[in-house]
Amino acid sequence: MEINEEFTDVYNGVKFRWSLVSKKTPTREYYNNDDMSGSSRSDIRFLELSFHRKHKDLVLNEYLPFIINDAKTRKKEEKSVKLFTIDTKMAYSSYPTVWTSVNLEHPANFDTLAMDTDIKEKVMKDLDRFIQRREYYRKVGKAWKRGYLLYGPPGTGKSSLIAAMANYLKFDIYDLELTDIKSNSDLRRLLVATANRSILVVEDIDCSVELHDRLEAEAAKSLAKEMRRRGYAEERKVTLSGFLNFIDGLWSSCGDERIIIFTTNRKDKLDPALLRPGRMDMHINMSYCTPCGFRLLASNYLGITEHGLFEQIEDLISKVEITPAEVAEQLLKDDDPDIALEGLINFFDVKRQENEEAKAKAKEEEKEEELAKAKENEKEGEEEEEELAANENGKKK
Repeated sequence: MEINEEFTDVYNGVKFRWSLVSKKTPTREYYNNDDMSGSSRSDIRFLELSFHRKHKDLVLNEYLPFIINDAKTRKKEEKSVKLFTIDTKMAYSSYPTVWTSVNLEHPANFDTLAMDTDIKEKVMKDLDRFIQRREYYRKVGKAWKRGYLLYGPPGTGKSSLIAAMANYLKFDIYDLELTDIKSNSDLRRLLVATANRSILVVEDIDCSVELHDRLEAEAAKSLAKEMRRRGYAEERKVTLSGFLNFIDGLWSSCGDERIIIFTTNRKDKLDPALLRPGRMDMHINMSYCTPCGFRLLASNYLGITEHGLFEQIEDLISKVEITPAEVAEQLLKDDDPDIALEGLINFFDVKRQENEEAKAKAKEEEKEEELAKAKENEKEGEEEEEELAANENGKKK
């Protein structure tokens, strides 16, 4: 709108006139060498609403609330979802901003996700229910946050589901890499800097836990000794307990509409603390490709909903473990549905052989681990016996 431009709006049969007004206003005084005085002025622009006084109650009780809600809806629809990552140059400096962002251009949405339809609908309903329950969370005295655990093999669509959730809610994503953070205090500073209406993502949480466990098992004693030698009172590293306690406590109470998502390839490898009730509210199994998922991929990539090879492919899917990403990769190889589907069928033979080899290798590794563990236990037993014998000899002397 231009200055002094007007337009008319109609609400419930009543006409309202809006106009854009500009006024000069002094902002501060300053000293001028020429006339010994001076002032600085700026423009203030605002919309002016004109209506008959008999419609005052309608304006205050209905029209303006309608305008405000409509503006919020439009703002949400037009918002560009952003992906935030840690700015490694700023993360450990005195600067207040430790996150850097780019626009999230990921096209994923719930219509195109190759996952079980029932699970997809369940997730969407859970998200809708969550964002509509502000007053409920306040009533029960619970932080307005929701936790999701996505687990399944690589290539099953965990990252795509996160992007679809962000696009669906218009929530920004904060990608938190725990292994890049030096201490619990740095972690707190990063989390406090996240905004409302956002999704905090910790991918491959099992890898972060494994790293932490390795550090404790291999270097806990030497590290503690070195820290004491240097005069540090506290070990400077991120701990799983510190992270989870902060997520449950201070971070949760610092804002509203927070979603936290953990992803893992191996749910069985997770620390039980991660699976505690009330921490991860919904566990979502991102499984291998299903017949339903295949049909959706065929529709998305090839533009077909039926084909003579569908039945054969669906039968193979029930027998061979294959991820949606692998199916999509095969369908991308040719625009001709006949050629693409034939190529997918041939790929199943390769995949079946790979799966058999992987299972055989896993069994061998499991046996080796059991043998190594048995030898370690045997060695520990021998060391304990030697120590007991030495103690007995010492007592006799």
